[in-house]
Amino acid sequence: MNTFQAVAVTRLYRMIADQIAGRIRAGDFPRGGRLPSERELAEQLQVSRASIREALIALEIEGYVEVRVGSGVFVTAARDSAAPSAAALDEIGPFDLLEARMLIEPECAALAAQQGSDAQLAAIRKAHEGMSLTDSPGLHDREFHRAIAAACGNAALASSVAHLWDLSLASPVFSRMQDYFVNTKVWAVAHAEHQRILTAILARDPIRARHAMHAHLIGILARLREDFGVFA
Repeated sequence: MNTFQAVAVTRLYRMIADQIAGRIRAGDFPRGGRLPSERELAEQLQVSRASIREALIALEIEGYVEVRVGSGVFVTAARDSAAPSAAALDEIGPFDLLEARMLIEPECAALAAQQGSDAQLAAIRKAHEGMSLTDSPGLHDREFHRAIAAACGNAALASSVAHLWDLSLASPVFSRMQDYFVNTKVWAVAHAEHQRILTAILARDPIRARHAMHAHLIGILARLREDFGVFA
């Protein structure tokens, strides 16, 4: 009896990365040469610049290219197509993860403002205050968001938030993107945004809490999409 073969769902950025890698292997982009800009690649492939950025960072992790801040993206090697890929993960892209968080976390913040216990709100405050006192703000950033989810009173929503964070933390592409676009100045901005979320939740104002969380996540997306001269 004939059997079906498993169908793999390939992420868009992975398909883009594979196309560019194929061009590099074919010699269309020689070693040491500069790739077209992020904007040019997006126009040629008819995709978003966010997807191009994810693809380029995946290629850097795999060793095909090098990102040089202020200069662009340069080819470092024409890998053998049969060689194992260090980042052939077909993982969910960073921007998809952030967009999913935008659908869930603002409602968690609103529910936390309405239903969170005094102890749960204290935990949110503690996570926020810890972020300003540590050399590892990412750890307290995660605790802040998870504390809000825990205070929303809905276990399914809290579990969804935790899962999205786990996917983000396990993503080499997300990690590399943060290395380029998240610095001390960015953490200071995020801390100020957290303060607005915290203030709204402590005031038991669900509408303001929802809006503050949405604005924070929009801000993260915007910061990760900035060029900083890297992919101009």
